[in-house]
Amino acid sequence: MCCGSPGSWSWLVSPKAVPEVKCKWLLPEVVLTTTCLFPEAATKRARATRRSLLHFPYGDGCGETLDIYFPEGVSEAWPFCVFLHGGYWQSGSKDTSAFMVNPLTAQGVAVVIVAYDIAPKGTLDQMVDQVTRSIVFVQKLYPCNQWVSLQVFLSSGNAGLGEQGIYLCGHSAGAHLAAMMLLANWTNHGVTPNLKGLFLVSGIYDLEPIVHTSHNAPLLMTLEDAQRDSPQWHLGATLTQPADPTCRVLVILGQHDSPEFHRQSREFYQMILKTIFQEF
Repeated sequence: MCCGSPGSWSWLVSPKAVPEVKCKWLLPEVVLTTTCLFPEAATKRARATRRSLLHFPYGDGCGETLDIYFPEGVSEAWPFCVFLHGGYWQSGSKDTSAFMVNPLTAQGVAVVIVAYDIAPKGTLDQMVDQVTRSIVFVQKLYPCNQWVSLQVFLSSGNAGLGEQGIYLCGHSAGAHLAAMMLLANWTNHGVTPNLKGLFLVSGIYDLEPIVHTSHNAPLLMTLEDAQRDSPQWHLGATLTQPADPTCRVLVILGQHDSPEFHRQSREFYQMILKTIFQEF
């Protein structure tokens, strides 16, 4: 990330220690040991070595496409990791974001990299809508990954059903967009995605502090926009939650993220415990 206005968003400030938070959920038997410093090279390698569907449209807009990378073998019921790239909603691309594809597909996980219209072309509301529709698209495209009740799960002998589903991962702005999916009204789309877990990496969950920084120049975000699209503001008021009660949310941040990122991750984690998981 680039450095914004001086203050708490600056990456040059040494972060304060943040209390350790317990790990809510981890994808079974998957270890992300990737070379994230070279995302373009990793993406080229993934496209050259993995079976894939590239630039697959999930909507009518020219920017509404996604890439799907498949494990070996034939199935429509793999676990799916859906990744949303970061870049302060104004940079980044799915075409340089497939760095996790090779290790995940080697473990039998299908990977979906989603494109969305970044600013100034896209607004925050449009990005949230695009991500929502991309997840609905993946669920409809692979209906075998549908949510099943606890009774069906137990009666099946657990044959693979524990791993099926969608695991949503986002970094920075992508973590914000992923977190907004906790507020989605899926009934409007005719399907409830089988969300099994969320990885939220160095996310921004309260957008109001960004309104008066240089990061807002291409976004043109008003205070009203920031409040409407801040999951931290609305999570306590929502009546929706993931259909699967075992869905877990992992809030992650970097050791050298700025104090503002540490604060937001900590407060969003605490809000999750108070609301949809009601453990705090």
